[in-house]
Amino acid sequence: MKTLYLDCGMGAAGDMLAAALLELMPDPDAALARLNAFGIPGVAYAREKSAKCGIMGTHLKVTVHGEEEGHHHHHEHGHDHGHRHEHHGLEDILHQVGHLALPDKVKENVAAVYRLLADAESRAHGRPVGEIHFHEVGALDAVADVAAVCWLLAELSPDEIVASPVHVGSGTVRCAHGVLPVPAPATAFLLEGLPSYSDGAVRGELCTPTGAALLRHFVTRFGPQPAMRVTAIGHGAGAKDFEGLANLLRASLGESGEAAGTDEVFELSCNVDDMTGEEIAFACERLFAAGAKDVATIPLTMKKGRPGVMIQALCAPADHDAVVAAMFRHTTTLGIRETRCRRQVLARREETATLPDGTAVRRKVSEGYGVRRVKLEHDDVAAYARKADVPLREVAAK
Repeated sequence: MKTLYLDCGMGAAGDMLAAALLELMPDPDAALARLNAFGIPGVAYAREKSAKCGIMGTHLKVTVHGEEEGHHHHHEHGHDHGHRHEHHGLEDILHQVGHLALPDKVKENVAAVYRLLADAESRAHGRPVGEIHFHEVGALDAVADVAAVCWLLAELSPDEIVASPVHVGSGTVRCAHGVLPVPAPATAFLLEGLPSYSDGAVRGELCTPTGAALLRHFVTRFGPQPAMRVTAIGHGAGAKDFEGLANLLRASLGESGEAAGTDEVFELSCNVDDMTGEEIAFACERLFAAGAKDVATIPLTMKKGRPGVMIQALCAPADHDAVVAAMFRHTTTLGIRETRCRRQVLARREETATLPDGTAVRRKVSEGYGVRRVKLEHDDVAAYARKADVPLREVAAK
């Protein structure tokens, strides 16, 4: 599986994400020329080398009519703060996005990210989205960052995007509304429900609203870097320097699953002695619907010699909360045991096979560690057996 891992130990900003992804491209100069062909009015991209604590990375400089946004912070302006630039509402931005020289799917992602930004600003300021306005430099600078990230991700086309918990920084940040606590209100809303932290080591803003919106839209799951064979590494440099800390966002692209042969799962289990067989069967069905990879029941003897059942489910870390909720909802248990496990797994893929009469059926292939197993999809085999009125085993043997 093609996996992109984002190390957000120094936060995330749109320009840092774009710069790190640009370094992953086979031809960064050609990719930069493509960015400059997007057609964002007055916007120009430039790639600059930047060293942070001796580590070389890329800074993606975005200028709007020759001016660079100082902080990549794009708060709305409720009234005139003396800026000489025009102000743009969300509909103005979406109109511009619709006319960019980008594939339709990329335009959709750009618009979705910008809607997240506007929604967060709306919540932060207690005003309808339609009243949220962005000053020209900040708005177009954000569109440039978002468009670059969306296009680069489309070109790199990872199967999954995993990110570390997000370091937000600490202290305060100055914006158009005055001095605000870190993370800024819009950033805090965008990171709601996602793993983030502040260890107090950095005074200042590390995660911007644009960076948070991009992570929220694209990241499949958050956690440590999965076991993967890394094939390319990119470093996106932030504009600020912090003493003794490399202000870089690292992006690692590689293969996980088949190449690594490992993954992580939660093993969740509970014991019940007051459920009928039908209730247990239904609970197992709902656990699968909640995202469990596998569900098993184990007979056991409980207090006072009563017969009982252990219900056990395996799930990915991203599905943990949903499966736990389903187990409490659909069983009578008062407590759930959990263990985080590291699994050695065979790589799995699905192919199409053809039976002698030309019928197409799905075929599951598992391989790795010198082992290769092939099995026809049961549902397809069963459907054919019913239609042809032949034994199931006879079809599976073809």
